Amino acid sequence: MTRYIAPVKDMQFILHDVLKANGLDIPGYDELEPEFTNAIFEEAGKLATEVLEPLNAIGDTEGCRLENGVVYTPTGFKDAFEKVKEGGWNGLDLPEEFGGQNLPYVMGISVGEVLMSGNMAFNMYQGLTHGAINALLAHATPEQKATYLPKMVSLEWTGTMNLTEPHCGTDLGLIRTKAVPQDDGSYKITGQKIFISAGDHDLAENVIHLVLAKAPGGGEGTKGISLFIVPKINVKEDGSLGASNGVSVGKVEEKMGIHGNATCVMNFDEANGYLVGELHKGMRAMFVMMNEARVGVGLQGYAMAEIAYQNAVDYARDRLQGRAVTGAENPEGPADPLIVHPDIRRNLMDQKSFIEGARAFTYWGAHLLDRGHRLGDKEAEGLISLLTPVIKGFQTDKGFEMTVQAQQIYGGHGYIEESGMSQYVRDARIAMIYEGANGVQALDLVGRKLAADGGKPAMAFFEMIKGFIKENEGNEALKDGFLEPLKAGSKDLQAAMMYFMQNGMKNPNAALAGSTDFMHMFGHVCLGYMWALMAKASSEALENGTSDVKFHETKLKTGRYYMARHLPATGMHLARIMSGAEPVMALDEDQF
Repeated sequence: MTRYIAPVKDMQFILHDVLKANGLDIPGYDELEPEFTNAIFEEAGKLATEVLEPLNAIGDTEGCRLENGVVYTPTGFKDAFEKVKEGGWNGLDLPEEFGGQNLPYVMGISVGEVLMSGNMAFNMYQGLTHGAINALLAHATPEQKATYLPKMVSLEWTGTMNLTEPHCGTDLGLIRTKAVPQDDGSYKITGQKIFISAGDHDLAENVIHLVLAKAPGGGEGTKGISLFIVPKINVKEDGSLGASNGVSVGKVEEKMGIHGNATCVMNFDEANGYLVGELHKGMRAMFVMMNEARVGVGLQGYAMAEIAYQNAVDYARDRLQGRAVTGAENPEGPADPLIVHPDIRRNLMDQKSFIEGARAFTYWGAHLLDRGHRLGDKEAEGLISLLTPVIKGFQTDKGFEMTVQAQQIYGGHGYIEESGMSQYVRDARIAMIYEGANGVQALDLVGRKLAADGGKPAMAFFEMIKGFIKENEGNEALKDGFLEPLKAGSKDLQAAMMYFMQNGMKNPNAALAGSTDFMHMFGHVCLGYMWALMAKASSEALENGTSDVKFHETKLKTGRYYMARHLPATGMHLARIMSGAEPVMALDEDQF
């Protein structure tokens, strides 16, 4: 049997001790009093523990099925979805005028972690809807918003994003789905989309598809792409449902993981579609959706690692295996528990230090998004744009790795389905692929984001790290274990940037061959910075006589582990980057 308990204490620590959320000058943050946020986190944790997590294995075993054109979700999903609707969880951070609660995005992302850990496949139904809502908020007409958003916020209707086609994934300029204009201003949408998460199901009465398609006159490539609302069931002028649209499910994909989510092939046969935003400017509208989705996917990386870690710790405490090399620690029993062994401790510390660092990084990124959206802070917008591929790519790579390490704690039992660990590994794997495969995230980071706005966001990041180190250089609690490793990692990252600047123009392959190493190096420095912030908060709490000494001492020990054992990886990544393109490109095609 698996279990999950929301890490509310750690969530509260990051929000209030590290970010000091309710003291920030961001509209809405003054409402984030500790008692208020704790109540929300506790209630979300109750939903995840009591309702969603028990359905996780059921969803994995049963999967979704397509019968007579209707997609059916696993046993219990429909009742659980009703509970999510009743709780208003989808609208937590959405505008009040459409039925939301208008809390900051940092609250939406933190609650999202809890629900995602509880049941990743289930949570994707409302997660995709949330992304579609944000695209419509940014680009839809007032009439479109009034028609679709209230029902989507309440989850009476759900939403999707339809990009990928059988012949093209990342290269969206190759899409073939067509949009033919009609006399009434609508369009007829014809084409096929694949890998559509939550593409169809029995949880809501309508599904609102956001579809990329090419309308006449747009030219070649991505410049010709427009975005359209294509409802599964046509919506009448009064908001009621009419006849079925020309939208059907070709099949439900058989996948490695997330079996409880319906990943569909969607066929559009002269379906009624309605333009969102400007004609031939669909990529701009879709990227609103994709950028939020990428932060959410980065969250999935550590959220899956969290539930895997919790169960691995339980197993390591309970499973008796061998004796501690320093002498029996369970002398009354036949063997000592796994957790006494140094390599098991290393494994668990890898997981714990990554998860807690990634949680802080994600919440901090969400707070930057809030600064951008609620204050119009352009520097915050530039910084989160730079960091989005790092949040997505690094955290899903490492999150998957951590679920594998959690599985390893179980030995052979981890490979047996009944332990539940296999599902966490299989579910986590997709996060490295969808919303832009991680190799593409790395290329985006090196090829576009570093040079964006003349490199100002990247320079601002280094100045922020430098400023923190200088500001705290007299803090003995941080000096050796945190500031020095952070300084060294930051210098490695700057050296890699200089290498790209000096070599990228004359030999682009030299930069791109090192892009994944750079993304991981950047991720380590970001988590190092987060651990330094957390260490400062915990050391101050201890100095001020906290009532929870154990929590803060544990935080400092965990942070020192990350700084000593993981942050030095920046040196390895720098060496790889500076080896250039030659080792990567050395073989001819026929030598592979």
